[in-house]
Amino acid sequence: MGQSARSRTVLTLYTTPDAVQCHRTRLVLAAKGVAYDRVMVNPADPPEDLIDLNPYADTPTLVDRDLVLYDTTVVCEYLDERYPHPPLMPIDPLSRARLRLAMVHMELDWLVQMDAIAEGGRGADTARKQLREQLLLSLPLFKASRYLLNTEMSLADCLAAAVIWRLPMLGVELGREGKPINDYGERIFHSPAFARSLTDEEKAMRE
Repeated sequence: MGQSARSRTVLTLYTTPDAVQCHRTRLVLAAKGVAYDRVMVNPADPPEDLIDLNPYADTPTLVDRDLVLYDTTVVCEYLDERYPHPPLMPIDPLSRARLRLAMVHMELDWLVQMDAIAEGGRGADTARKQLREQLLLSLPLFKASRYLLNTEMSLADCLAAAVIWRLPMLGVELGREGKPINDYGERIFHSPAFARSLTDEEKAMRE
């Protein structure tokens, strides 16, 4: 990198090319139409400047001038407040709380199973079954409105879409029962913002 991340005049996002949490963050940035520098990171060999910026050297890490943020939820909520148009969370506290709780469930129920699948081994098939069951248990979320519990796209959709995009690669088939989830995913996948959020590695997941 020619100049340090702190000296840049635009946002810098340290991201891996295929991690779901990084994709989630890139989709937030794409939905906002925010210009940023994308720095690809090999998790096994993070660059020295990332180690200097973030004590955990993990991704996503966002640098906005002198501000350094990590933890995906912190980064995404900061971006929504820093760039308020279009808003990716409803105004009223009740709706915001419901969407935040939905994201907590996704992280605890979906992402844990995705990690187990990625690790392979004897537990992968069980994790696939559990992820499918948990997604189908979430069908009411996908039926309640055009987007998750909301009439407009939200931060929760950025996470859900990144997960659903990966289902074929993970070997998770939802079948006829999961058609509302697949239809929801296709609506988001065909948006210009989603196309902008994808890395080459993520595009290859569905080729």
